[in-house]
Amino acid sequence: MTPPDKGNKLVATVTLLVAMSAVLFHLYTAGFSPMTALIQRPVHLGLMAALGFLGLNLRVRATDEPPSSPTKKFLTAAVAGLLLAGAVFSCAYLVVQQETLIRRAGSASAMDLVAGTIAIVVVLELARRTSGWGLVTVALLALGYAFLGPYMPGPFAHRGYGFSRLVQHLYLSTEGIWGVPLGVSADFVYLFVLFGVVLEAAGGGELLIVLAGKVAGRTRGGPAKTATVASAIMGSLSGSAVANVVTTGSLTIPMMKRTGFKAHFAAAIEAAASTGGQLMPPIMGAGAFILATWTNIPYVQVAAAAVVPAVLYYVALIAAVHFRAERDRLPRASEAPSGAIASRVHLLLPLGVIVVLLAMGRSPMRAAFWGVAAAAAATLMRKTSRLDWRAVRHVMLAAGSGTVQVAAACAAAGIVVGVASLTGIGLRMSELIVTLSGGHLPIALGLTALGSMVLGMGLPTTAAYVVLAALGAPALTQLGVPLLAAHLFIFYFGCMSNVTPPVSLAAYAGAAIARAPLMRTAVTAMGLAGAGFIVPFMFVYDPALLLAASPTEVVISGVTGMLGLTALAASLVGFGSRLLTGWERLAMGVGAMGLLTPILAADVAGAVVVVYLLTARKGGAGGGGRVPTVT
Repeated sequence: MTPPDKGNKLVATVTLLVAMSAVLFHLYTAGFSPMTALIQRPVHLGLMAALGFLGLNLRVRATDEPPSSPTKKFLTAAVAGLLLAGAVFSCAYLVVQQETLIRRAGSASAMDLVAGTIAIVVVLELARRTSGWGLVTVALLALGYAFLGPYMPGPFAHRGYGFSRLVQHLYLSTEGIWGVPLGVSADFVYLFVLFGVVLEAAGGGELLIVLAGKVAGRTRGGPAKTATVASAIMGSLSGSAVANVVTTGSLTIPMMKRTGFKAHFAAAIEAAASTGGQLMPPIMGAGAFILATWTNIPYVQVAAAAVVPAVLYYVALIAAVHFRAERDRLPRASEAPSGAIASRVHLLLPLGVIVVLLAMGRSPMRAAFWGVAAAAAATLMRKTSRLDWRAVRHVMLAAGSGTVQVAAACAAAGIVVGVASLTGIGLRMSELIVTLSGGHLPIALGLTALGSMVLGMGLPTTAAYVVLAALGAPALTQLGVPLLAAHLFIFYFGCMSNVTPPVSLAAYAGAAIARAPLMRTAVTAMGLAGAGFIVPFMFVYDPALLLAASPTEVVISGVTGMLGLTALAASLVGFGSRLLTGWERLAMGVGAMGLLTPILAADVAGAVVVVYLLTARKGGAGGGGRVPTVT
C-alpha cells in the first residue's frame, strides 16, 4: 500500500482552511459588518487567488501532463508558492496600508509600485490558469495600448501613459483591478454560489429534476423537456452554464439517451438549457449583478425585465425539442423520474426567501446572506437533507471553486476597463461603431453582436460583458437604445458564447458526459439556442418585452413572440401537428418572422399563417409519417 503524500495532504489542509476562511469572511461582511471597497475587494481576491494557486478550479486540458521528474514537480510547486505569496502580499499590502495610502494619494512610493506590479502579474496568471489565454491576451493588449498610444493610428491615438501612472490607476484606485466587476464578485457572487452549492449538496438538484419530470416526464421527449426545465432553474441558481451542465447533465443526459435521443443531441439540449440559466431570473449569472451595479439600475428591475425574454428563450428550446421528438416518433418515457419530493420540498423555501427579499428592494448582498442562512436552516429540517462533515467540507471547497474563475475574470476585466477609462478608448470605440454603421441602428446592433460573440468565444461570460459594456454599450445608447436594453443585448450575446463554436465550453462539457463528438455537439447546441441570438434584437425594437409598456402591450408582445419562436422551431425541424412539406416550412418561417416583428399588421398576418399550419391535420408529406433523423 502506497503511503499518503504528506505534501499533498498539507496542501489539502491549507486549501480547506482558506476555503473555510472565505465562507466566514463573506458571511461576516454581508450580514454583520460591511467593509469599504479597498478592503473588501482585496481580501476577496486574496482568498480566491490563494485557492486558485493551491490548485482549486484550475483549467486542465487533455494534453496537460503532471510533472514527471522530482525537479519539475519542485519547480511547479515553487512557482505556485511564489504566486500565492505574491497574491497574499499585494492584497494584504493594500489593506494594511489603507490609511497611509489615503494620506499620500497621488504620490506613489516605490513599494506601492512593487505591490501594484505584483498584483497585475498575479491577476493575469490567475486568469490564465482558470480561463485560458483569451482574457489574458485582451488584458495584455489593453496594457500595450496604454503605453503605445502616441504610435496608434487615427482615432485610437492618445498621449500615452508611463509605468508609474498606469500601475497607480490600476492598483491604487477603484478604476482598475478593484473596480465594479470585482466588487460584484466580492459582495454577492460568492454568496450566491455558496447558496446554490448548499442546496445542491442537500439534494436540491435531484428535487428539481423530479419536479420537472412530474410535469413533462411522460410526454414524448419528456426527459429532454425535464432537462430543460431543471437546467433553467439550476442554472439561475448557479449562474454558470458549465457548472450546470456538469451537475444536472450527469443525470439528464443518460436519461435522454435511454429514450432515443442521439448522444450529441442530448448533450446539445443540456448545453443550450444550461446556458439559458444565466438569463433566467431571479438570480441569473454574475454578469447580471454587474449590469445592475454598472447601470445603477436596481437588480430587481433588471430581473423583472429579463423574465419575458428568458421565457421566450425556453419556449423556443422546448418547442424545438418537442417537434424533434414528435417528428422522429421517439418513445414516450415509461415512467417519470422517480424520487422523494415530500422529503426535500422544504429546500425550495430558501429560494422563496431570496425572491421575497429582492422584491422588497433589499440589496443582493443582504438577500444572498439571508438566502444562505435559510438554506443552512432548511438542510436541518429533515434527516434526508442534513449535511455531515464530508458534505460541509465539499460545500466550502465547491463555493471557492465556483468563484475562483469569476474573481479572476472580474479582476482581469478590471484591467481592461481601467485602461479604457484612462485612455478614453471606450468613447472612441463607440464613435467607430456609430461611424461604421452610418448611424443605422440595425448595423450597429449587428456589429455589437458580432463583437460580443467574438470576445465571448475567448472570455468567460462575465468578462465578455464587462469589456463590451465599456466599449460597445455607449454606441447603442447614443443611437437611442434604452440603457437597460443596450446592456441586456450585450449580456445575452456574452452568454451565448457558451454554445458558439469554436469555443463552446458548455457544449464541450455536455459532450464529455455524453461521449459525443465535440464540434458536432457545439453546432447542434448553437442551433437549439438560436432564440438567444434573436430575442435580443426583439427586445431592442419592442420595449414591451422588457416590461417598458402597458400590461396589454406586454401580453401581446409576449404571446406573439412565443408563437413566432414556436413557429420558427417548427419550420426548422419540419414538423408542426404533422410533417410539413417544403412550401409549408417556408410559409411557416415567413409567418414566424412576421410574428417576431413589432408591427401589428405583420403580427396578424403571421399569426393566421402559423396557426393554420400548426393546427392543420391533413396534407403534408405523408400525413405525419416518420422522416429520417437528421444527424
